[in-house]
Amino acid sequence: MDTTSPTIDWAGKHYLLIDDFAGIRQLLRESLRNLGARLIDQAGSGNEAMTMLSKNRYDVVLCDYNLGEGKNGQQVLEEARVRNLMAPSSIWLMVSAEKSVESVMGAAEFQPDAYLIKPITEGALLTRLNRVWNKKQVFRDIDKAYIEKDYLRAAKLCDLQIFGNKPHELDLLRMKASLLLKSGEPHKAREIYERVLIERDYNWARAGVGKIRMQDGEYDAASLMFQSVIVENRHYIDAYDQLATAYQQMGRAEEACNVLERAAKLSPNSVPRQRALGMLALSLGHIPMAEKAFRKCIAIGEYSIMKTVDAYFGLARACGMRNDQKEALQWLLLAQREFSTDLVGLRAKITEGLVYHESGDYKQARACGDELEAILASDPARPDTPTCLDLATLLFAVGVKDAPVDLLCYVTKNNHDNPVVLDQVQRIFDKARMSEEGGTLIGNSRKEATDIMNNGVLLWKSGKLREAVEWMRGARQKLPNNLRILFNSAQILMSHMQEHGYDQNLVGEASQVLLYVERIAPGQQRFAQMMEQLAALAPPANASKDGGPAAVSLAGVSGKQASGRLNG
Repeated sequence: MDTTSPTIDWAGKHYLLIDDFAGIRQLLRESLRNLGARLIDQAGSGNEAMTMLSKNRYDVVLCDYNLGEGKNGQQVLEEARVRNLMAPSSIWLMVSAEKSVESVMGAAEFQPDAYLIKPITEGALLTRLNRVWNKKQVFRDIDKAYIEKDYLRAAKLCDLQIFGNKPHELDLLRMKASLLLKSGEPHKAREIYERVLIERDYNWARAGVGKIRMQDGEYDAASLMFQSVIVENRHYIDAYDQLATAYQQMGRAEEACNVLERAAKLSPNSVPRQRALGMLALSLGHIPMAEKAFRKCIAIGEYSIMKTVDAYFGLARACGMRNDQKEALQWLLLAQREFSTDLVGLRAKITEGLVYHESGDYKQARACGDELEAILASDPARPDTPTCLDLATLLFAVGVKDAPVDLLCYVTKNNHDNPVVLDQVQRIFDKARMSEEGGTLIGNSRKEATDIMNNGVLLWKSGKLREAVEWMRGARQKLPNNLRILFNSAQILMSHMQEHGYDQNLVGEASQVLLYVERIAPGQQRFAQMMEQLAALAPPANASKDGGPAAVSLAGVSGKQASGRLNG
């Protein structure tokens, strides 16, 4: 069979070779030159590769997994994808001499297009390039829409490709189902998964149905599906993560921790997974397990864009719990040096107080508590939910009552329909010997949040759109992280424009609200739908000329849809 394709101009592509050995780069360069390639750049380290990727757009990247000191190949790929340094049509081939599973199991969302095991023959390279390039052309526009977070348009593009690309039909159906899930269309996604399962029992389709069942609150059924996937393929890492989430939703934290531990052994080089394991183990009091996970998280995150300050604070807590105050404080200093922001400084002070308290130094813990209480009194702004929970825990521990109660009420009002967070709040009250009083406070806070939200919805339903817009602005100021209030606020802004006409300022306001939701809680079902509804409100003169979100949405969303989905 002739592996060369007359439709692919390999001579005109721009290549980047990343390998710490000059001899290997030279061999790959000669192979590419034999294909006619002229534009070939080289990088001898991960940092040099990032510099090159920041300056140029490459059609093909061949990257070795092991790059010596600094970033490895997987970390270079992750950062390139997070920073959008690669076009959707670009090819990324990971080259490795290793065949071990863990060396090629990175974050599921940052996988290369293919792996090549050394030694690489010219024929094998060309065959793989042709295969990947042809597939990339099928998914190019879909990937572009995905990067732009226009998931519904991407799903429609899948339909267009399915009719003309039977060899890729299964991959397109899988992509479409995942896009529908992200777009808040789980029932349509489930139809695809179940249709595929009738023909063949694919693990990805079973896992997809499991995710939908979990979204519907069917945690037992979902967990059984994820377990069956793991039995069929013990290397299907996403099934472990989903199973752990299902167990946590059911209050089975110990089982969730065991599942994450198994996943971390199979794929130990994922920063987010090691962080999740450490946090869960710490909350359960499994200090050696937490310490091991956090140390691994810090080690593999040193050169990664996924690097997280949570691992430093978690390790400090673990050290404090085994009475190594000195090492704990060293990690806190390092955290502030590596991540220098005001929030990190606040969290460091909270963690310092917890370390002192958990290692028996109550005087120093109280001093930290006094300093933090003064900060709360001087600044009305409140940090994110995890920070508030830790701060409340410390303040209760050092004998303060009013400030932590206020914090926990604030957290409850911002998460009034989140059972996992509400359970955490109740447990903090329980530990402070305020179980009954805490339960009452939680109930009152939930009612207050519901009333605030429902008042805005009532104004909308009464046709008082201007008043509803103003009310929801005030609601966002009071409860800036309440997802239902944020979504309903954006929906009311869109309803106002549907009734009174397009307003660029209101479009900007609604867009800011929705993008803030995506930042603090990515993956919400309503996000993609509402972004498309927002784009649909643009008048024809403002519609995208290249068939982008505005042009597609104008054809796909009616005015009634744009104004009729408030979640009261």
